[in-house]
Amino acid sequence: ICSSGARFGYAIWYGHDRPSPDHANAKAILLLSAHLESGHYFNPHAQRIIEGKMNGAKLIVLDPRLSNTASMADYWMPTYPGTEAALLLAIARELLINGWYNRPYLENWVNWDEFLKNMHPEIPCTFEVFIETLIETYADYTPEYAEKESGAKASQIREVAKIIGEAGTRLSTHNWRSAGSGNLGGWAVARCLHFLNVLTGSVGTVGGTSPNTWNKFNPKFFDVPPAQKFWNELHFPKEYPLAYFEMSFLLPHFLKEGRGYMDTYFSRVFNPVWTYPDGFMWMDAFKDEKCFGCHIALTPTWSETAYFADYVLPMGLASERHDLNTYETHAGVWIAFRQPVLREKARRDGQNVRFTYESNPGEVWEEDEFWMQLSWRIDPDGSLGIRKHFESPYRPGKCVSVDEYYQYIFENTKGLPETAAKEGLSALDYMRKYGAYLVESSVYERNMRPLSEKELEGADINNETGAISKKGKPTGLIFNGKAVEGFPTPSGKNEFFSQPMIDWKWGEYAIPCYIKSHIHEENMDKSKGEYPLVPTFRLPTLIHSRSGNAKWLYEIANRNPIWMHPSDAANFSVKTGDLLRINTEIGYFVDKVWVTEGMKPGVVACSHHLGRWRRPNDPAGNRWATATVSISDDGNGGWKMKQLAGIQPFASHDKDSARIFWSDGGVHQNITFPVHPDPISGMHCWHQKVRIERAQPGDEYGDIFVDTKKSMEVYREWLKMARPAPGPGGLRRPVWMKRALRPADEMYFLE
Repeated sequence: ICSSGARFGYAIWYGHDRPSPDHANAKAILLLSAHLESGHYFNPHAQRIIEGKMNGAKLIVLDPRLSNTASMADYWMPTYPGTEAALLLAIARELLINGWYNRPYLENWVNWDEFLKNMHPEIPCTFEVFIETLIETYADYTPEYAEKESGAKASQIREVAKIIGEAGTRLSTHNWRSAGSGNLGGWAVARCLHFLNVLTGSVGTVGGTSPNTWNKFNPKFFDVPPAQKFWNELHFPKEYPLAYFEMSFLLPHFLKEGRGYMDTYFSRVFNPVWTYPDGFMWMDAFKDEKCFGCHIALTPTWSETAYFADYVLPMGLASERHDLNTYETHAGVWIAFRQPVLREKARRDGQNVRFTYESNPGEVWEEDEFWMQLSWRIDPDGSLGIRKHFESPYRPGKCVSVDEYYQYIFENTKGLPETAAKEGLSALDYMRKYGAYLVESSVYERNMRPLSEKELEGADINNETGAISKKGKPTGLIFNGKAVEGFPTPSGKNEFFSQPMIDWKWGEYAIPCYIKSHIHEENMDKSKGEYPLVPTFRLPTLIHSRSGNAKWLYEIANRNPIWMHPSDAANFSVKTGDLLRINTEIGYFVDKVWVTEGMKPGVVACSHHLGRWRRPNDPAGNRWATATVSISDDGNGGWKMKQLAGIQPFASHDKDSARIFWSDGGVHQNITFPVHPDPISGMHCWHQKVRIERAQPGDEYGDIFVDTKKSMEVYREWLKMARPAPGPGGLRRPVWMKRALRPADEMYFLE
């Protein structure tokens, strides 16, 4: 729902699924949409970008919206959404025809020979022929063609290409949600972006772009349970064998089709009724006992989904729990230790606190301890084989404590025990005192790391390619006669040519390519008011549905109007503040318009993270952020939502609650979007083809209508695009590709 598109685009190249740009040391910084903070809630990329600019780096931003990041760019390229890959391939072509590519890197770390042998067996297999073939392959991607598709000027594309070529190994790039999450084939955008890093040899270099796994700490746990011997078809259905993450946003549709039943369901820090598309389908399924048995909402703040739960268990938020933090902020590796403030104060005051809920306000559990204790109670005598995985590594037969859990991790963190010992502290006490530890100051070119003898035990080496594997999973590569880490792909290299794409029935996408989006301009009829809606950006003060309790954040940002260029506003004869009805495939929502030159003509946008609500009969949670609404169901698939009251002041122990001066909380747009599962990456394609009209008589701000029968129709239309498993040898999914909570290897085969 969030990042599967971009992750797949990277993974199909080099096995890793997210970039870690070294912005501070770059000469050219290329961003698709805004930087990471404006689409997520961590990583000080803004700081690193400014550091890079102060050192002379050029900032290039592709975004149809003049975001804060775009406003700081040396080159703002307001591309039509979904056409970014065409522009990136035009830059790639410029790099190739002008000789601005890194031959040593391409020759050594790209499977160019596999490309020629498989796709052009009739020509000599030499690197020189490879370059010639690349130029021929991408001959149509001229700057003029990219201008026609994207709207960015051909002259600007050439200028940017030269800057990228001159940056060489110091090109830092990033694509997170934006194009990757918005478009059919959005994964191809990330793939084409990484193509530029490969061509310039800026993968894992100083000032370049590394895999995020090189810059994130990977803790060692005291116990690792065996992989489950079960494949959950509701998570990874056979229709989507290459889906990078579980297809969670299709769960209500699957259940309504009778594919399964959720006996016990935990919605953990998770608000699908509000955050996901097609929220009325979630409401309908949650209320249907044929779909869900017991629903437990684990949430740090009140949510719309919690209204439909059997149990609501408040979980510790931020300073109410222990946690590890490690993000790809720069080219180093660090670990931070979050602690529950009141519990730690009590410990320092000499008080004995067994569980964090004893010191937290409202007896709120922290999640670590909740799962430890729940697992211990599920299996009190150990007969289920669960209890043993939660036994203390220091006190045999006893349930592990949260202190012991982190003690073990810190005692097994590279260099931390020795650093702590210099101050006469244990590793745990060191982290309690300082809260952070630098594991490695810099990490570059980890693909060149020599493999140890232990890592090579039982490995198979392909004598032709040099690829090293264990049980079908990549382990490394023979490079210049030595076994090195390489990349976790079948070839051990960056895979320009992807045999897995062929093996899994998508041979037309065997190499980086441009896929026209479902909201491509040729699919729009402007005479009927049809426009692409970009709903994937957010105001950087808000975090999904988790910041509704933060009064100062909502004071800053509390509405999400429709961004529209003055030329488009003139076509509808509207001015800022006027109401528009935005018609989607399954319904509509009514919102105000904001007329601004900060939006590309022909495209409209609406921020998510706003439009929170509660019904009159619901507990009054998050009153800083929620409007009061009525929801009605006609019993025939039609659902309506109507705002009864906006945000209002209220009396509480916090005097600021009586000082609320804003009444607008925005409009819940996501609930009017049908599901759009990309047939390859499994990503929900967020961008919408909408029909815009002036508000109709009787329309009021915040009005919403959805027909869930149409929701199911659209779901089935997109389902038809899929090319289901099995793949080679009866596989459900490529064995080498990462998967969260990976099952046992034998589960990868369809019976």
